[in-house]
Amino acid sequence: MAVDKNNDNPKTKKTVALKYNQNTDQAPKIIASGRGSIAEQIIKKAREENIPIKEDKDVVQVLAELNIGDEIPEELYTVIAEILSFFYDLEDLQG
Repeated sequence: MAVDKNNDNPKTKKTVALKYNQNTDQAPKIIASGRGSIAEQIIKKAREENIPIKEDKDVVQVLAELNIGDEIPEELYTVIAEILSFFYDLEDLQG
């Protein structure tokens, strides 16, 4: 999940959640997106489910323009791969 928490005003916070299954998906997909109170709910649910959260304002800006169910654009493959790699490394350390 990517979060833009650059601004302390909750009404401007944006969140985008991604899902990727390397066995079935060609690219990560947007599974949730929102701003303000919806962003807070997405973050809360992610924390409850122990889903890792990465703050990245620039990535969220681009992903927030997409629709739920959309695959990430090819231009973001490298940066999203780096984020996913970070999450996989966290799982290995915890694991």
